Amino acid sequence: MMVTAASLAALQVGFKKNFQDAFTAMRPDADYAKIATVIQSTSASETYGWLGKFPKMREWIGERVIKDMAAKGYSITNKDFEATVGVSRNDIDDDNLGIYAPLFQEMGNSAAQQPDDLTFGLLANGRTEECFDGQYFFDTDHPSFNQNGDAAVASNVDASGLVGNPWWYLLDTSRPLKPMIFQERKKPEFIAHVDPTNSDHVFKKKEFLYGVDARCNVGFGLWQMAYASNAALDGDSLDAAIEKMRSLLDSNGRPLGVKPGLLVCGPKLRAHANKTVKVMLGEGGASNANYNAVDVLDTPWVA
Repeated sequence: MMVTAASLAALQVGFKKNFQDAFTAMRPDADYAKIATVIQSTSASETYGWLGKFPKMREWIGERVIKDMAAKGYSITNKDFEATVGVSRNDIDDDNLGIYAPLFQEMGNSAAQQPDDLTFGLLANGRTEECFDGQYFFDTDHPSFNQNGDAAVASNVDASGLVGNPWWYLLDTSRPLKPMIFQERKKPEFIAHVDPTNSDHVFKKKEFLYGVDARCNVGFGLWQMAYASNAALDGDSLDAAIEKMRSLLDSNGRPLGVKPGLLVCGPKLRAHANKTVKVMLGEGGASNANYNAVDVLDTPWVA
């Protein structure tokens, strides 16, 4: 194949299709969308000053009463991401291009999986990363309220398991704001650097560059919507987590109405998770009180 502007344009179309087909095929099944609210960003960073303000309805007597949980300014700064493939001019000359289709398909697959990687990676680091209230996302002393509406602390983590135990997460994903935030500034875009006359890289390396770039980042939503545990995954530990989450109160001493409905775990706990909530009868034939109590998300993005 002769290297001409027309042939390079045709190659770009083909490579982009390889990328886009793989990218589109992966997106509908993306796990991150099940636990993260997608926010369209319009600047270098976004500040979520409203986090922690639960707008609960109350009887309107006199003037409006404005109460909220004390919150620090919480910002998510977008990051740049890229992946690049170099195509040898010799391969174009020799019409040896079939080897590149899988590479661009893999690039599309990687771009589609990146939100999963970022979102679940941050979830797993929630015990050492701060959220809007200045505490770690999973912590034992989040600012909260008691039944009198007075300041108190609440925990959304159980670290009572053995060191090295895999972690599992119980989430309420039923609300518009999910436990995690995926902030998207620029969707993955396929680009090419192929001008044979004006490109120093093409001149020096005899290589045409094709790639994808994107801008995005992830952050935490409401800690009240999430619970982490490394205790043995069974009915007792699940019950304890559900009770903790459902007992959280607002500044009026009323329930926040948290409804945990998704159990997130990695492959190591898949069988334990299914045994805990997907088996109708327990050992000895006794009814399983937690049968279908929550859905299970077994994802490779959680170790």
